[in-house]
Amino acid sequence: MVAPPDNDVLWARSLHYSHSGSPGLIGVSVAVGQGEILAVTGPRGSGKTTLLRCLSGQLPPEQGEVWFNSVPVHTMGALARERLRRDRFGWIGPEPRLLPELKVWENAALPLLMAGVSHRTAKHAACEWLERLDIGAFARKRPAALSRAESQRVALARALVNQPAVIFADEPTAPLHRAERTLLLRTLTSAARSHEITVLLATHDEETAAAADRRLALLDGRSAAVAEAAGADAAGSPGSPASPGSETTEDQAACSLSA
Repeated sequence: MVAPPDNDVLWARSLHYSHSGSPGLIGVSVAVGQGEILAVTGPRGSGKTTLLRCLSGQLPPEQGEVWFNSVPVHTMGALARERLRRDRFGWIGPEPRLLPELKVWENAALPLLMAGVSHRTAKHAACEWLERLDIGAFARKRPAALSRAESQRVALARALVNQPAVIFADEPTAPLHRAERTLLLRTLTSAARSHEITVLLATHDEETAAAADRRLALLDGRSAAVAEAAGADAAGSPGSPASPGSETTEDQAACSLSA
């Protein structure tokens, strides 16, 4: 086990994961610094969501390492990973997943309330983010009163409310129209830069990916660069086993992460 560089908030090496025997990730490595916005791009089924779930501790990788601030997430137990997600990470997906029985501010404040923060403090923090997202007027309403776009803004407020170190955004703009997508992205990226929050933004949308500092492209569960190199090797040597050159390409991709 190799410790990650000190300047990487999130660092992972050679991650492997399969879904019922079907490969989801094959040797993917990634490193992200504090306050950096990384777009994880690729077509549907390329492994974007699986990568984010492994990095956030939702899925323990079958092989490989995940480190957060030099702490090995891949060796943590389920309870420790749950606490990590609650206290240090934020998550927003394509579906808002708001609790219908709670008021809007309670949904936004949920990470703080679960951590034992007082209702008064949690409500104040949640309402601040709801105001920034132009939905403060809905704070005392139930989610049923919101449109899909408004619900997604509440989900973003919930991801930001505990001032996380890392936000995992899995296709957060997919269900939104262009204007709403722009608002959500602008708030997410502005918050990340002003609060030095690291963001991993999974998307197949070019405009959304353009908001990031850099990109990691995936293809068929691998880094696209590695997958394309392996495909070129296979095309050059039909019927032959994988050449040493393809292994070197993957090793070089892993070793150059923090260069």
